[in-house]
Amino acid sequence: MELIDCQYQTEAAAILAIFNEAIANSTALYAYQPRTMEFMDNWFRDKQAGNFPVIGAVDEHGELLGFASYGPFRPWAAYKYTVEHSVYVHKDHRGRRIGRMLMDELIARAVRQQYHVMIAAVDVTNQGSIALHEKLGFFHAGTIRHAGFKFERWCDLAFYQLLLATPEHPVDG
Repeated sequence: MELIDCQYQTEAAAILAIFNEAIANSTALYAYQPRTMEFMDNWFRDKQAGNFPVIGAVDEHGELLGFASYGPFRPWAAYKYTVEHSVYVHKDHRGRRIGRMLMDELIARAVRQQYHVMIAAVDVTNQGSIALHEKLGFFHAGTIRHAGFKFERWCDLAFYQLLLATPEHPVDG
């Protein structure tokens, strides 16, 4: 297994399939409708414009096993050192430390890009994701009860954060 920088032309369809499986079968995404290739086009364009990574884990045949990325936490300038990330592993490949590999690389990239805080928004029933984040040093920063409604029930959204030693010289503005 190796980590790659995902590209729209080669990985968008596989990322879309992973997104849509999570939408249909889990509360990893508080979304109802499957995403489209048009969504993926805009998603990749936004990642590129913001210089945000899209990292994939692929097997020896080039099959995408999972992916991770981050983007802005909030759209205002004072949040420029904070990113919100996501990590998704294909349903057939969970439990193989793929999420850990992706997160390790995502954290390393955030440090290189001089971010200070990484935020994870995790449904409280997703104990695997919570355990992974805690192993990586993330701590619980709060829970919004009934933040979403999916599968005919209220969903509680927990926020986890990791403080990074960067940036070396933070500035206002």
